[in-house]
Amino acid sequence: MFATWIVVVASLAYLGVLFVIAHYGDRRADRGRSVISNGYVYALSLAVYATSWTFYGSVGRAASTGVGFLPIYLGATIMAALWWLVLRKIIRISRRNRITSLADFVSSRYGKSSFLGGLVTVIAVIGIVPYIALQLKAISITFSILRGPAELMTAAAVPGVPVLQDTALYAALLLAAFTIVFGTRHLDASERHEGMVAAIAFESLVKLVTFLAVGCYVTFVLFNGFDDLFGQAASRADLSHLFTHGDNYGEWLWLVVLSMLALLLLPRQWQVGVVENVDERHIKKAMWLFPLYLLLINIFVLPIAVAGLLTFGKGANVDAFVLTLPLVNEQPGLALLVFIGGLSAATGMVIVETIALSTMVSNSIVVPMLLRSGDAMTSRSDLGSVILGVRRVTIVLVLLLGFVYFRLAGDALALVSIGLISFAAVAQFAPAILGGLFWKGANRRGAIGGLIAGFVLWAYTLPLPSLAEAGLLPVSFVEEGPFGARILAPYALFGLDGLDRISHSMTWSMLANIGIFVGLSLTGSRSPAEHVQAAEFVDVLRRPTDGAHATFWRGTATVGELQTLLERFVGPDRARQSLASYAAGTGIDISAGSDADADLVHHVETLLSGAVGSASARFMVASVVDEDPLAVSEVMDILDETSQVLAYSRALEQKSRELEAATERLQEANARLQELDRLKDDFVSTMSHELRTPLTSIRSFSEILLDNPDLDVAERQGFMGTIVAEAERLTRLINQVLDLSKLESGSTDWYLEPIDLRQVLATSAQATAQLFRDKDVALDLDLPARVPMVEADRDRVVQVVVNLLSNAVKFSEPGVGRVSLGLEAGDGTVRVDVTDNGPGIAVEDHQVIFEKFRQGGDTHRNRPKGTGLGLSISREIVGHLGGQIWVESTPGDGAKFSFTLPMAIIDAVGSSTVGAETEG
Repeated sequence: MFATWIVVVASLAYLGVLFVIAHYGDRRADRGRSVISNGYVYALSLAVYATSWTFYGSVGRAASTGVGFLPIYLGATIMAALWWLVLRKIIRISRRNRITSLADFVSSRYGKSSFLGGLVTVIAVIGIVPYIALQLKAISITFSILRGPAELMTAAAVPGVPVLQDTALYAALLLAAFTIVFGTRHLDASERHEGMVAAIAFESLVKLVTFLAVGCYVTFVLFNGFDDLFGQAASRADLSHLFTHGDNYGEWLWLVVLSMLALLLLPRQWQVGVVENVDERHIKKAMWLFPLYLLLINIFVLPIAVAGLLTFGKGANVDAFVLTLPLVNEQPGLALLVFIGGLSAATGMVIVETIALSTMVSNSIVVPMLLRSGDAMTSRSDLGSVILGVRRVTIVLVLLLGFVYFRLAGDALALVSIGLISFAAVAQFAPAILGGLFWKGANRRGAIGGLIAGFVLWAYTLPLPSLAEAGLLPVSFVEEGPFGARILAPYALFGLDGLDRISHSMTWSMLANIGIFVGLSLTGSRSPAEHVQAAEFVDVLRRPTDGAHATFWRGTATVGELQTLLERFVGPDRARQSLASYAAGTGIDISAGSDADADLVHHVETLLSGAVGSASARFMVASVVDEDPLAVSEVMDILDETSQVLAYSRALEQKSRELEAATERLQEANARLQELDRLKDDFVSTMSHELRTPLTSIRSFSEILLDNPDLDVAERQGFMGTIVAEAERLTRLINQVLDLSKLESGSTDWYLEPIDLRQVLATSAQATAQLFRDKDVALDLDLPARVPMVEADRDRVVQVVVNLLSNAVKFSEPGVGRVSLGLEAGDGTVRVDVTDNGPGIAVEDHQVIFEKFRQGGDTHRNRPKGTGLGLSISREIVGHLGGQIWVESTPGDGAKFSFTLPMAIIDAVGSSTVGAETEG
């Protein structure tokens, strides 16, 4: 066991590292050099989803239900795949409207309703407090195990300690201090907390590496790998169920849905995923990196759970297996590392969650109350400092509430059970948020009614029974229902029995939530503000990204009044700077006495939204301007005009994209024409040279014969033989050009049939026999006794072999030259080799010799001397027949030209060939 001071120093050292990272991130941000403008950092910050529940609780759940821990991560993976559709839309809306929190988002969508924002905040705080208690419980339990007696390692639970000796209390206060320093530096909550995000990304790496380390130790050191570990468990009747799904399909379905919604709607996920997002394009990287993170951190969950059960049995504290397995096996260093990993998982969640909740409480509850409390508060010039103070106090209070819940009910529930209570709470936001994203008909009454109904049923079926199990309410409340009304029993409400607790609670709460939300939205009307916001939210991806918006305000106001209002929240310097920047971009007059237009009013309201929330910003602007409310019909007319403008704008954008694409195609075609023109010139130059050489020889020798009629017979025959040879060369060249032209145009005829390559090689050798004799070069045939058939055009293959043999003779020295013609069957192909002992070919020319010319170059400068079009034609023929052709050579050691052809189908299945008996 560890001395208390060792654990405390290690914990403080780790928090100190976080402090340094956060401080560094903030300093870089102040200098305009962001450290979080990176898709990898964004994805790692989203991994704040993996808390103590993942680090400790998943192992505990796996020890009880086996693979039943997976739905929490399967659902999150599914939602990650939908981020480009859902999260990108939320980010776009929040950026355009400077939305600072989940509550502000819901409030803004439904006409900037302050009541709705406050309702969402209350539900979020009540729902998240158990989740914060989970983190504090994990810290407290693991701290006690590390520094306590050995008996705690195998105990089913850690005994309670006095309040002032509880590690969770001091952890809560320490985390509150850290969060205040790095989470409440600026009033504008829409500004990113870059240092905090950098620290969270680092913590995600720490908990991943730590969990993988303990997983590898347990699986490959304590046991001999997965086979050994799972084999031992499968052989025991009491553990074999861990590897089966069972019949809990309903529970799995709801857990998948809960985790999908939690990944999007938990306040901490909203904070890092929406508010802290630097570039929405980072979503694309997070869509694959975040699921990969979840996969890696869950690989060893079941192995650790099985190892813990094999080691300690079912009576031990299953949530602590990750820590106790290294401890009982005398690995204190690894155990301390595990504690730091668990601390990382807990602190990351607590820090981000409390920042998000403090913003929601200040902007959606406290500020609206202050603004409506009278002139005493609204006339103060330092409202900004008041709001920051509210956020700091909220952070402390939320953490203390989490500690109280942990003390009251934490011991009665496992870590996962506590977490699921919070997941079910935030799931109540789904109808209002997702419905508001995609359905213009959703209205404020429906959102409020659905939220209240869902929240009440959630509270009645989950948190209240947990308090009863903790002894704070009568047990009869759970078993018999209030006042003995069994039909109202929390776990069998209205007679619905037989479901697990989560499925039961979610069935009733979501049925009421969605039903009332849809029903009231369909039967109720919408205010002008709701019409405006519905169009803004639902159609945001079809609107320009530059922030352009329709004007929905009519009234009178002066620039001076708006500037004074803005200065009270963001300060005089920033207010003047913001208005000056706006004036520079629009060209409007911002002198104090000038009239403010609708766009400037909207600009100021948006700036205030980042500081106090959208509902309070609307209230503050309304207090200094004389607004003439718009009727619903006027709003609809503006929306119709805006829709027409947007449609026209989208049509112009589409035409512009089509024009750009057509221009690109035209440029590509022009470049291709230029290339073809160059190739034509090269080809003409090559052919004129190739044709000119034999023609010149024929003309020269003919003139010699005409000018010298008295030549003796031997000399005359010699000259005639040379003329005939040059004429044959000219004929071959013309035929090659015609063949190449036909091959490239596709007009040549092909006669594919099974052929015997032994016969083809024999025919080719016979056709070139005279050439070999004239050049005094030896020809050796190396043909096997049996050879498979190939599917090819016999005449074309003969042409290839003759070309290769002629090329080999050309480079062989008379008298000592030797050419070998070989044949060999391979895997599905037959290979022909033509080998000579000539001067060889440089490596850089191996590919060039098969090209009829090189792009942008001259054939005679780029091709090795003596290589004509025959090899180009050979490549075209072999390629058309499905084979390959290449050369292997080094200068001075000769060259080997090889090509392959695919076996005929009858040979590919192992049948004997027709030519198997051909003699060599």
